[in-house]
Amino acid sequence: MAILSALATEVLIPVAGVIGIAFAVVQWVLVSRVKLSPAAAAAGGSKNDYGDYLIEEEEGLNDHNVVVKCAEIQNAISEGATSFLFTEYQYVGIFMSIFAVVIFLFLGSVEGFSTKSQPCTYSVGKYCKPALFTALFSTASFLLGAITSLVSGFLGMKIATYANARTTLEARKGVGKAFITAFRSGAVMGFLLASSGLVVLYITINVFKLYYGDDWEGLFESITGYGLGGSSMALFGRVGGGIYTKAADVGADLVGKVERNIPEDDPRNPAVIADNVGDNVGDIAGMGSDLFGSYAESSCAALVVASISSFGINHDFTGMCYPLLVSSVGIIVCLITTLFATDFFEIKAVKEIEPALKKQLIISTALMTVGIAIISWLALPAKFTIFNFGTQKEVSNWGLFFCVAIGLWAGLIIGFVTEYYTSNAYSPVQDVADSCRTGAATNVIFGLALGYKSVIIPIFAIAVSIYVSFSIAAMYGIAVAALGMLSTIATGLAIDAYGPISDNAGGIAEMAGMSHRIRERTDALDAAGNTTAAIGKGFAIGSAALVSLALFGAFVSRAGVKVVDVLSPKVFIGLIVGAMLPYWFSAMTMKSVGSAALKMVEEVRRQFNTIPGLMEGTGKPDYATCVKISTDASIKEMIPPGALVMLTPLIVGTFFGVETLSGVLAGALVSGVQIAISASNTGGAWDNAKKYIEAGASEHARTLGPKGSDCHKAAVIGDTIGDPLKDTSGPSLNILIKLMAVESLVFAPFFATHGGLLFKYL
Repeated sequence: MAILSALATEVLIPVAGVIGIAFAVVQWVLVSRVKLSPAAAAAGGSKNDYGDYLIEEEEGLNDHNVVVKCAEIQNAISEGATSFLFTEYQYVGIFMSIFAVVIFLFLGSVEGFSTKSQPCTYSVGKYCKPALFTALFSTASFLLGAITSLVSGFLGMKIATYANARTTLEARKGVGKAFITAFRSGAVMGFLLASSGLVVLYITINVFKLYYGDDWEGLFESITGYGLGGSSMALFGRVGGGIYTKAADVGADLVGKVERNIPEDDPRNPAVIADNVGDNVGDIAGMGSDLFGSYAESSCAALVVASISSFGINHDFTGMCYPLLVSSVGIIVCLITTLFATDFFEIKAVKEIEPALKKQLIISTALMTVGIAIISWLALPAKFTIFNFGTQKEVSNWGLFFCVAIGLWAGLIIGFVTEYYTSNAYSPVQDVADSCRTGAATNVIFGLALGYKSVIIPIFAIAVSIYVSFSIAAMYGIAVAALGMLSTIATGLAIDAYGPISDNAGGIAEMAGMSHRIRERTDALDAAGNTTAAIGKGFAIGSAALVSLALFGAFVSRAGVKVVDVLSPKVFIGLIVGAMLPYWFSAMTMKSVGSAALKMVEEVRRQFNTIPGLMEGTGKPDYATCVKISTDASIKEMIPPGALVMLTPLIVGTFFGVETLSGVLAGALVSGVQIAISASNTGGAWDNAKKYIEAGASEHARTLGPKGSDCHKAAVIGDTIGDPLKDTSGPSLNILIKLMAVESLVFAPFFATHGGLLFKYL
């Protein structure tokens, strides 16, 4: 038996969740101490020390207009983001209701809506609860997952729009103060999301247990709806938000920088508010929902496999909750890690920002390894069996520790490789910047090559972790490896949300007309944030690959497929069609960004040409029209790609059966991961090559600059092409891979009994 009792487990998981939420609240209180009203801002400064006072005078700290202006801009960004999310959630709400009915009808029809108990699939000789109730509970957990996902995205956006102007104001006191404000606000989002995801899942399991009692097989099968709900909302958040942010960004850049030669985030640019709103709805609300979905799904995949292993059959509650215990330890580890960035060490110079963020990843990974070892020793029996395609495989607790640790370290490797290929501190991005000498075409060629090349090491890392964890503990090993990669999700999200917050802070500084020095500080924060955002995307894609493979394994087990034979024509046609889906999906999202950006460019040009005194700074641009263009475009354009992903498994499973569907899932996984990594890294490299030229920090960069040179214009074009790649298509693909797998798993009982209509009658 395990050392940790069932009662201790019952207490430990919610306590960790509550500590995480409390920590988020504390960080929020600390951020809110920076005041946004002129009187409070003036009173807040320490005026006792005469020297201090002089510095503040010089930096314009007592300039009331600046504070008022920052508050106004922040308000505009916050209102734009809130109204967009409300519009998006209305549409998503309609979809959610329809899909909930579909889940209930499909799963209820498995046993013809009967209310009799059924013989269990895996526990021979026992009776399980009727399929009708499993359908009902699956629908409920789907709605719970969806709502949690939407709320976590919305709260993240609220916190980011609350913190952006505060970061700008803190930048007047120095780069260290601004960094702490931005990082703390990121931490609020990270901890809220990780903790609420854990607590809601835990409460759901315990409430469902009241009905299911000893039928753990049915209990954890109905819990899979939670992952499906989380990810389906993430898909719309990611695609809708991604189209919004990039339409505004591309429109603002092409007309502002290339045609009119005005700086980024210049208040004369009509698309500038829409651009800053976009950072919040795409990079924050979308990213939040996305990682929440990954987290919910990897937990669900691990729980489903565990429920038909010895943990479930012997009703070992502590062993069963091992995935949740790993996440609980993760929250505590991330809490300690965050203190290293905000309290233990202070950042004094610009060059310390990026190392501080990288240390976060390393410290959290090292501490988590120790945490996993302890929890594996406490929560798992020395020997137990894991379900492995019809047989039970014996595994030791140390074996499982290795599975989680391998996922954790593979995540770190993927993170660092991504950083090497997207940070302008290393040669790959510098080479891309150098290629701008001969124009935009060579820049594009170099950038694409860099993206393709950056796939190699992450794929090897994923391959090794899959092989090792599968050899040790079959599909359960892969599921917990994915959980290992996501166990430090609170730190990962904090680093990730930090990027858009700094980006917004820079935009606000420019629009409020602050001094050049402050803009330099916010730019330094933003450049580091760009790289860490790329690392975050690397994590999201790597974990998506492992999660969807684990879900695929759970689906194959649940649908009763003994072996997936690639040479069988049913499977092979699935494979080849599945591999095509990421291309179809990317085409849809890229074209959506293109057509929305086209409208935006035309509107920005129209305003520059028709509003008198706009270029001189005497006329006021019409920001609202640009915000409306982005909102309308993204709401309209997010529906076709969303429908493609949601309908594919239903159509394939119903008409072609589980064998073809398993081919489709494998094909989509294999091609989706490659496109996602290369798209994200190509876009990230182009963006940082442009920033490298703009910053002009090294001798080499100065030979390419200054802003407005031909070289810089070529870099801006590359960056504009990369925008939809890195912020729309790339990050949405990892949701496509996971979502199709989790949807197939939820509908597996239906496909197994009624699927394959075409092959039955042909």
